[in-house]
Amino acid sequence: MTTRKLSDYTSFKKLVDKAQNIVVLTGAGVSAESGIPVFRGAGGLWRKYRATSLASPEAFRANPGLVWEFYHYRRDVAFAAKPNNAHIALAKFEEDCKKLNKKFHLITQNVDGLHQRAGSKNVIELHGALNKIRCTECKVIEENVDIPICEALKDRGNPLASEKDLPPINIEDLPKCTQCGQLVRPHIVWFGESLDPNILQMAKNLIESCDFCLVIGTSSVVYPAAQFAPLVAERGYPVVEFNLNDEPAQDNFHLHFSGPCGTTLPKALGYDKLQ
Repeated sequence: MTTRKLSDYTSFKKLVDKAQNIVVLTGAGVSAESGIPVFRGAGGLWRKYRATSLASPEAFRANPGLVWEFYHYRRDVAFAAKPNNAHIALAKFEEDCKKLNKKFHLITQNVDGLHQRAGSKNVIELHGALNKIRCTECKVIEENVDIPICEALKDRGNPLASEKDLPPINIEDLPKCTQCGQLVRPHIVWFGESLDPNILQMAKNLIESCDFCLVIGTSSVVYPAAQFAPLVAERGYPVVEFNLNDEPAQDNFHLHFSGPCGTTLPKALGYDKLQ
């Protein structure tokens, strides 16, 4: 069993210097410091609803207007948010890896697009993206950052609003596909849905070939992503974790840094002076 070291910046630098093929896994904890709400777990409510009751195909079939209100709110928050120092540090790290001819890929469970806005290039979005929509009929995927995405959603989505005061939104007034005119949905992998098999295979290929893995802002409980880092450790390569937890998620992770990722990650990567 690997002897775990907590907040050992010297050991981390040695691991980084040695690594040639780096994969980073990120989760909601990275974006929380940018003001992105975490809907999973205790307190993860929008109005009276839990995310699991809205982020599902069943919920969309039953009440697409309500689901689009929820996602209008999420889009509004995400598009207004700014990348924090953790996002910026990862983008700079990718640039430095490229200069050193090291491979770098970022696999994220987040859907807010903050990694790309910070400058990250090699990003795999496991769970989709808030800036994309998908047609329920022809399945075409389009990028869309309009706020509101349609007139019917203007001034809707306030999490503090009462449903009793809001008239239902007619399905014909919801966002439509520019190709075929049918109803579109957020391009998000909902509860009960499988990840895109092509994207999942890309992620697995990276995990199976990397020699260093960073796990940042994720509790390592969401599958299949939760399997990724342990697979790297099982192959005998170092895994380093950054999150708010006091202890590593796995016994065979090499290093663990506890605290806000926007503080610990830039320090570990040597970007202490990020503004």
